[in-house]
Amino acid sequence: MALLRKFNRGLLIMLVLVAFALLYNKTRLQMLPKYSVYAGLKKDEVKMGMEDKKEMNTDIPVVICASEERIGASMATINSVYSNSRASVFFYIVTLRDAIKKIREYIEKTKLRKIRYKILEFNPMVLKGKVNPDSSRPELLHPLNFVRFYLPLLAIENHERIVYLDDDVIVQGDIKELYDMKLKAGHAAAFASDCDLPATHEMVRSVGMQTTYMGFLDYRKEEIRELGINPTDCTFNPGVFVADIGEWKKQKITKQLEKWMAKNVRDNLYSSAVAGGVATPPMLIVFHDKYTTIDPLWHVRHLGWSPDARYPRSILKEAHLLHWNGHFKPWDYPCVHLDLWEKWFIPDPTGTFTLVRP
Repeated sequence: MALLRKFNRGLLIMLVLVAFALLYNKTRLQMLPKYSVYAGLKKDEVKMGMEDKKEMNTDIPVVICASEERIGASMATINSVYSNSRASVFFYIVTLRDAIKKIREYIEKTKLRKIRYKILEFNPMVLKGKVNPDSSRPELLHPLNFVRFYLPLLAIENHERIVYLDDDVIVQGDIKELYDMKLKAGHAAAFASDCDLPATHEMVRSVGMQTTYMGFLDYRKEEIRELGINPTDCTFNPGVFVADIGEWKKQKITKQLEKWMAKNVRDNLYSSAVAGGVATPPMLIVFHDKYTTIDPLWHVRHLGWSPDARYPRSILKEAHLLHWNGHFKPWDYPCVHLDLWEKWFIPDPTGTFTLVRP
């Protein structure tokens, strides 16, 4: 009997320990962002063997967000990448739950049904309490604007690096050239410096755009001054970049970005009056002097900053990538160089997304 009692006591202790372990894992998982995966693969590609996985790892992985209200923009970006790339491209389309069905329908009922892709559902609860709601441009507070912070947590297929693109981008070159660029040792990402193209400088001067850290951070705050970043240092644009996932994890980039998000909620370090948004400043802080520079022709930007600021056609023809960052988007009106964007636009088969034209 004594032996039986000892056995029962030991069994009870083991059951309690197992229960605690299960409770810990459940709590831990609830704290992490969740991603549901919807694969845009043919039936014979869904169950991937070793050879299929090897082939997938030779693809060019492109991450792009697709919000329901701007779905036609994302499809134009995807079409331009797919149409101009000789290499195999795999698209990771990140969205919110309400847009999943619409995205799949947009793809399957148009020429894009030929692309290889996965739809990933982003859980906006991961941002709870981390985003300051103060913004002069509310669209910049959209949860998908922060997906770039969480790249290593996306359900992607063990790619060592990825290309991230905003949805107001058109790619005119072969994306493999951008993907294959060499990143300097210790750099987790490559961005386009705001001090690269002379033509961009002229554009900036004409519309009074901010291209230095002074235009994004509040240097009246002691915590910003303590960073030691010269306010006249050139910024970079995080709407297009190449990321080394291994280095990103090693340097805990996501945790660093979240730290600065939390600091801003508490101390308003980069208010809307200064930056106009809250997604760019954390990137500028974390990657200051720690990024490789992209070839300027792979990110000709500011096309959406003013309806009057036009680039010379020679620059637009040479550009491998065009970016309509700013207020004036090419699916709205007014905007410049609409013909270059409309070339890749695919009408929404449901008629929901329509162009605004005079």
